[in-house]
Amino acid sequence: MTTYDDRASLTDLTATVERVRDSVEGVIEGKPEVVRLALTVLLAEGHLLIEDVPGVGKTMLAKTLARSIDCSVRRIQFTPDLLPSDITGVSIWDQQRRDFEFKPGAIFAQIVIGDEINRASPKTQSALLESMEERQVTIDGQTYELPSPFMVVATQNPVEMEGTYPLPEAQRDRFMARVSVGYPSVEAELQMLDVHGGVSPLEDLQPVAHAHEIVKLIEAVRGVHVSEPVRRYAVELVAATRTHPDLRLGASPRATLHLLRAAKASAALAGREYALPDDVQALAAAVLAHRLLPTAQAQLNRRTAEQVVLEILQRTPVPAAPGQQHGLGGLGRNIPAYPQQPPRSL
Repeated sequence: MTTYDDRASLTDLTATVERVRDSVEGVIEGKPEVVRLALTVLLAEGHLLIEDVPGVGKTMLAKTLARSIDCSVRRIQFTPDLLPSDITGVSIWDQQRRDFEFKPGAIFAQIVIGDEINRASPKTQSALLESMEERQVTIDGQTYELPSPFMVVATQNPVEMEGTYPLPEAQRDRFMARVSVGYPSVEAELQMLDVHGGVSPLEDLQPVAHAHEIVKLIEAVRGVHVSEPVRRYAVELVAATRTHPDLRLGASPRATLHLLRAAKASAALAGREYALPDDVQALAAAVLAHRLLPTAQAQLNRRTAEQVVLEILQRTPVPAAPGQQHGLGGLGRNIPAYPQQPPRSL
């Protein structure tokens, strides 16, 4: 594997990410934390699920992120009559060649936008399982590799809305993080009227980063150091979801891996070569909550999965730096680096 100089990689990452962030925030007004999470998932080689009510900019966020990067983009409008072959592709008999010819589906792109994914049946949703986990598609016994980078950005409406299906647990577990865009502030909405009132800003949006740059940044993020106490802290958080009395389904080992990768990407975005417990804490709700299933009693008590994750964060001791005492978890704690110098280069 090609190695990169530590400082040069982090400098390049910061500069590239800033360009992409500015491009996305120029269209998505007043949501910097949502944009940062989307970039974190991209650099962590994950997939993003955007869930919210209609009209708040879910699809706009996905399209803006895709267009800000010079790579192949395909959009899939999920509907009840969508077939799995529409996503993965199909083998068609060629009369002239007298042989089957494979016609790739919409999944063969570097960024795939799945619009309103929960309006398709679970059978169609399952067509994404192999591609999201293994980054490949198997059709008629033949395996086809997907391009790199590869990211699925899916939007969905709340399950209670008309014509929607709950995402299967296996499908939700393959999304690294879930985010809600939410309603904009008054100032952001006024600015949106000025920017979006006449023409769509997507029409003039130009790519600010190339696909090969993103691949290099992903390789740099893989080299971010995570110390043993921080790894153990992530494992303890995930393990606590499996024994919590308000949950009937806890987070999987895949969730632990996603949490670790997201923490590494978050550290790199902050210009650090090592991850902190703060990185794990800040991402725990976004990475874990959508995988959890509350018990019937918890639902009667209006306890959400996000509330359970925040409770676990408060109860799980945070690993202290050498020479410091352990304490209770709290978002935004100022904890020294683990360690001050990473043992290997990016």
